[in-house]
Amino acid sequence: MGAQEEEEVKVVETCIVKPSEETPQRRLWLSPLDLVLVNRGHTPTVYFYRAEPGSGSGGGFFDVARMKAAMAKALVAFYPLAGRLSVDGNGRPEIDCASQGAIFVVAHSDLTVDDFIDFQPSPELRRLFVPRVIDESPSIMCAIQVTFLKCGGVAFGTALHHVATDAIGAFHFLQTWAALSKDGEDGALEERPCHDRTLLRARSPPVVNPDVFSAFCPKLNLSKPSGSIVSEIFVISKDQVAALKRACGRVSTFCAMSAHVWRCMCIARRLSSDATTRLTFPANVRRSLKPPLPVGYFGNGIIWLGTASKVKDITSMELASVAGQVRGAVRRMDDELVHSAIDYFEMAEMDSKPAPGSMPETELRVISWLGMPAYDVDFGWGKPLVMLRAVSERAGFVYLMDGAQGDGSVRMVVCAEDTFLKDFSRLLYANLQNM
Repeated sequence: MGAQEEEEVKVVETCIVKPSEETPQRRLWLSPLDLVLVNRGHTPTVYFYRAEPGSGSGGGFFDVARMKAAMAKALVAFYPLAGRLSVDGNGRPEIDCASQGAIFVVAHSDLTVDDFIDFQPSPELRRLFVPRVIDESPSIMCAIQVTFLKCGGVAFGTALHHVATDAIGAFHFLQTWAALSKDGEDGALEERPCHDRTLLRARSPPVVNPDVFSAFCPKLNLSKPSGSIVSEIFVISKDQVAALKRACGRVSTFCAMSAHVWRCMCIARRLSSDATTRLTFPANVRRSLKPPLPVGYFGNGIIWLGTASKVKDITSMELASVAGQVRGAVRRMDDELVHSAIDYFEMAEMDSKPAPGSMPETELRVISWLGMPAYDVDFGWGKPLVMLRAVSERAGFVYLMDGAQGDGSVRMVVCAEDTFLKDFSRLLYANLQNM
């Protein structure tokens, strides 16, 4: 940590929080959908909480002892997060669940919530408020940092290893922990996590149906970025979302937003009309399997789907047709596609480390957290003012989230080369006004 960062954020405590009760001592087998993310590392997120007069349910604002006790209780049910990444005798990654514990960091800072009023993802945001776990060996699954700010507010940073769970599982854990802190035992574990990852085991022998590749997109194409990479947040109001969905034939918010962003990106990037452009997105497999996975499945249950077209088609045809193309890719996911994806990853060689680079300008990846309980993380002192990924991964990534106020708006985080973000912003809102 540099001298400036030491002045801005001072760590006053680092400890290990272990489950408060005995948990299964086991080696947790990882599914092929977990293994494809084993080298993705920890997902960095930050929640900002403002201390309002009279807020909370008693006790000091973000009382550390209360949070630790609740976390220890939550780790009983979510015990893989207290484990460590390991390998079996054949070199296959697994999680060693021996109640080793999660990291809990307490820090103080002279910064304020208002210093981050725009709440843009940035490397600085991660450096300041997300606990560092890069040098930990073996890899821990969960690290938390609570930073008390000069204004009385709190920055709550999380780093959960992606091999442990996807966003759905992460929100389940954080909701449970927050409920235990706020309400105690009552109702905090209404939905228990399911840790049987053999439910996503490959078939024997594995078989990949070649037809699935018209929608299944297993590989991330990367290239050298053509300019400096920045992240910017765009807010789409409830009325604008409604107008966009009407223009798209009343499809889902995800399909309408993805179609609109895809078109604006193609134009802003000034892509060749004859070039092929591709939109990809993660899709939750839990309900597409027969039978569906148990409610509360804790692990990675996503695969990447996509659709491609000529740039001239995306920019010239009716927006409803573009949205329909996205919806068609969503609807392609069924039991056979999911099993083929699992079998594909079982047979594929995993990269030893994350590949550098950005998405080619012809490609766009839209990640949806719409409908997820991102703002239901109330530890007893109120809901967060805002929640966001601390830093975006690469250019060409777009994150969709519900508005913080629950007013039907959508917050969109776009990570891209700064050379065309201004044109993208102009197109995004100008087209919305004309709907």
